[in-house]
Amino acid sequence: MSVRVRFGPSPTGELHMGSVRTALFDWLFARHHGGEFLVRIEDTDQTRSVAGAEERILEGLRWMGLDWDEGPDIGGPHGPYRQSERLPLYEVAAERLLASGRAYRCACPPERVKQVREEAQRRKRPPGYDARCRDLAPADLANEIAAQDGRSVVRFRSPREGATVVPDALRGDVVFENRLLDDHVLLKEDGFPTYHLASVVDDHAMEISHVFRGDEWLSSAPRHLLLYEALGYEPPVFIHQPVILGPDKGKLSKRHGATSVSAYAEQGYLPEALINFLALLGWSKDDRTTKMSVAEIIEAFDIDRMGVTPVTFDQTRLDAMNADFLRELGPEEFFRRAAPFLERALPEDVARPLDLTPLLPLAPLIQERVKRLAEFAEYVDFFFLPGPLDYPNAELMGKGFRDNPAGALTAVEGAIAALKAVEPWTAEAIEAALRGLADRLALRAGVVFTPLRVAVTGKRIAPPLFETLAVLGRARAVERLNVAAERLARPDD
Repeated sequence: MSVRVRFGPSPTGELHMGSVRTALFDWLFARHHGGEFLVRIEDTDQTRSVAGAEERILEGLRWMGLDWDEGPDIGGPHGPYRQSERLPLYEVAAERLLASGRAYRCACPPERVKQVREEAQRRKRPPGYDARCRDLAPADLANEIAAQDGRSVVRFRSPREGATVVPDALRGDVVFENRLLDDHVLLKEDGFPTYHLASVVDDHAMEISHVFRGDEWLSSAPRHLLLYEALGYEPPVFIHQPVILGPDKGKLSKRHGATSVSAYAEQGYLPEALINFLALLGWSKDDRTTKMSVAEIIEAFDIDRMGVTPVTFDQTRLDAMNADFLRELGPEEFFRRAAPFLERALPEDVARPLDLTPLLPLAPLIQERVKRLAEFAEYVDFFFLPGPLDYPNAELMGKGFRDNPAGALTAVEGAIAALKAVEPWTAEAIEAALRGLADRLALRAGVVFTPLRVAVTGKRIAPPLFETLAVLGRARAVERLNVAAERLARPDD
C-alpha cells in the first residue's frame, strides 16, 4: 500500500499540542515509509473560523520542520486543499446518498433538535435526534420544508439493528451497537458539510491510506465506516491515538500553561526537542531510548510501537530535554538561534544587528544554565546596554555587605585598582587578581565577588564573573565599577 496521510486542522485558533502531535505522527509515518504527507484545511464550520488562523497553523508546522507534499499553499493533484472550496464534491455525495435512500432531508428547526436532545439526556437516553423526518411521506416532508422557508438539512439514515465493527490499528476491532447511532447531519442548512461527510469524501478523493487522529474521534468512527460503505468507498486504516493529559490528569488545556506551538516557539524551545518530546507521547523506539534526532525518529517510527494508554504532558521533562538539545549546539549555532530573542529583549535604541562574536567564549557557560532560548537575554543583555545599569543598592551589597556600604565600597575600589593592573587581560589573570583581593580583605571570595558582579552586569545571576569581565573589556568594566563606587559612597541618595 502506498502511504498517504493528511493533517486536517480547522482554522479556529492556534496550533495546539494535541493537534501538532497528530501532524507529527502523520509526518513521521509518511517519511518512514517514503509516502506523502498532505495538509488540508477543514474550514466547513464558518462560524468558528478565525481570520489569520490558517497562516499561523502553517507557520507552526513550518517552524516544527513538518514539510508537506500537497497543501493549500503549494497545491497538488488532489486540490483544492480547503474544504470550503470543495463544496460541489460534498453536494454530489449527498445527492448520491439521497438517491440511494441512505440519507434523507430533515426540516426540523434547530430549536426542536435541541429540545429533543435535552429531553433524551434528562431521561438518560442517548442524546440523539429522534428521526422525526426519517420516514415522512414526500408530500408531508415538502410541506415541512416549505414551512421552514425552504430550509433543511441532509441526515444519514443510520441502521437500527446489528453492530458496526471498527478495525483500529492500535486497538483491534471495536464494536458499536447501531441502535445507539443517531441520524447525524451530513449537509447543514448553509450547504456546508459536517466533518463526518467532508472527511470521508475528501479522504477518498485524496487517496488517504491511513488516518491518525485522537481517540476522542473513536466514537465517530462507526458513522464514518457506514458512510464509506454507503458511498462504495474503501476505508483507510484508522489509528486512534491516546489523549494527552495535563499533570492533573485532565485533558491538556490552557489551564496547564502554554499549549500552542507558537507559544513554545516564542519561549525558545527548539523544534527538534519538541519533536523528540511529542514523539514519545504515545510512541517509543524501545524501553530505553529517550533522546533521538529527527532522522533517528523517522527511521524507527511505525505503528507497532504506539500505545493506547493516555499520556501525560510533563513540562519539567520537556524543559530538561530542551536544555539537553541546547547544550549540544555548537557555539555559533547556539548564538544564531538565540540572537532573535536577545534583539527582542533589548531597548529599541540599541543598534542592530548585534555582533555576538566577542561573546562566543561564553557560549558553553551560558548553555549550561539555560533551558529555553528566551532566557539567553538574561545572561548577556548587559553587554549591549549603554549608560549606567539599573540595580538597587541592596543587590549591589549582597548578603555579605548587608547594611555595610562602606565594606562594599572597599571591595569595589580594591577591584578597580586590581583590574587596572591586570596583564594580560584574560579570565585566568582576572581571577588571580580578584581572589588575591579577597585574601587581602580577609573575606570569602563570594562576598567580594557579589558587588562586582552586580556592578558590571546589573544582576546577581550572570555568566561566570571572570569570563564576563574578560569579554566586557577593562575600560567598560572599570567604568561600571566606578559608577558602583559612587553609589556606595552616597548610600542615602
